Amino acid sequence: MNRMLNKKSIRDISPKGKRVLVRCDFNVPLDGSTITDDKRITEALPTVRYLMEQGGRVILCSHLGRPKGQVNPKYSLAPVAARLSELLGCEVPLSADIIGEDAHRLADSLKDGQVMLLENVRFDPREEKNDPDFAKELASLADCYVDDAFGSCHRAPCSTEGVTKYPSPCAAGYLIGKELAVMGKALENADRPFVAVLGGAKIEDKLNVINNLLEKVDTLIIGGGMAFTFLKAKGYEIGKSLLDETKIDYCKDMMAKAAEKGVQLLLPVDTVCIKDFPNPIDAPVDTVTVDADAIPADMEGCD
Repeated sequence: MNRMLNKKSIRDISPKGKRVLVRCDFNVPLDGSTITDDKRITEALPTVRYLMEQGGRVILCSHLGRPKGQVNPKYSLAPVAARLSELLGCEVPLSADIIGEDAHRLADSLKDGQVMLLENVRFDPREEKNDPDFAKELASLADCYVDDAFGSCHRAPCSTEGVTKYPSPCAAGYLIGKELAVMGKALENADRPFVAVLGGAKIEDKLNVINNLLEKVDTLIIGGGMAFTFLKAKGYEIGKSLLDETKIDYCKDMMAKAAEKGVQLLLPVDTVCIKDFPNPIDAPVDTVTVDADAIPADMEGCD
């Protein structure tokens, strides 16, 4: 893992007696306050348990949902703290704030091998802006930093990028190491046929990924919201579907590159369409499934 990252792994630090800020990805699906899939929590356990066993004073942090910089009980990490307590067999207290009085009180009271969880970092609008003052305040809670949020580390908010400028050392956790090991083998010594699947809403997040994968793979499958910009680039009607107009030419270039290299670039052949997203999100909604080149102009394609 060290060779691939060219930086410290979790085993290269000595956490005993130190406050260790750990960025996890606890963005779990919820039904009210009930976690419907705790995989993202269980994936973080090897890192958390290792730090606890080594005598670290573990301060976990994560985002959950999109509270848009405002405190919203709907997106509280309280269900995550409760589930962590069950899985770890010890109480995992949740701070009432992120960098305020309660967070510092709990962090300062930690003993070797104990763990706590900060409230949703996205409750502060400065998190997603990577505000240096917020990053510095967040870093002041700890002596060193571990990033184990593989699902979030491609972005650069305070809790994954800005905070790394302050505590020392900074290291990668077990989950990031595992994922990079798998990706490294796939990209450097792939079994054939090599198929990659990309989804998500934003093409901008995947620009370099798509370009680089076309140098490696036999087949690239593109789904999710980003597929509609590719469909638009093919000249299809996509109605009110998600579209990044600034990336239409890029999609055309990528499809041309795939054809040039003999790579299959596969897009959805059909899509489920709706008039509008329901409010609330779980309300009944009428849907119709159509071919990908026949999305009605007054409807929105869903993935």
